[in-house]
Amino acid sequence: MLKSILFIGTGSFIGGVGRYLLSKWLQSMTQDIFPWGTFAVNLLGCLFIGIIYGAIDRGYELSPETRLFLTVGICGGFTTFSTFIHENYLLFGESNVPTAILYAGASFTIGLLSAHTGHWIIKSI
Repeated sequence: MLKSILFIGTGSFIGGVGRYLLSKWLQSMTQDIFPWGTFAVNLLGCLFIGIIYGAIDRGYELSPETRLFLTVGICGGFTTFSTFIHENYLLFGESNVPTAILYAGASFTIGLLSAHTGHWIIKSI
């Protein structure tokens, strides 16, 4: 268990620092209000997790520690959006379309409301 946590923690550090640096660099390249840095990081995270799981599906073997390091660690540190998208991809792939739509819609709507509530709580203090 400790070994797994160390793999995840190391990957999370790499992914988090990578997210910060890449996002800031990309955003500095534009004066646009659109958050291009975060947008690009989220899409790259989705691509990366798709490549990892696609390779696994094609028979490419990864040790449990390497899988945790790459998916939960690096991808999770880089962006949790990639995990969210992959879970929806799996639901669609298993023909669980209503569940996928509910999950995506509820995550976005409730997430937006939760962020608003958090801002409201802090403003109210």
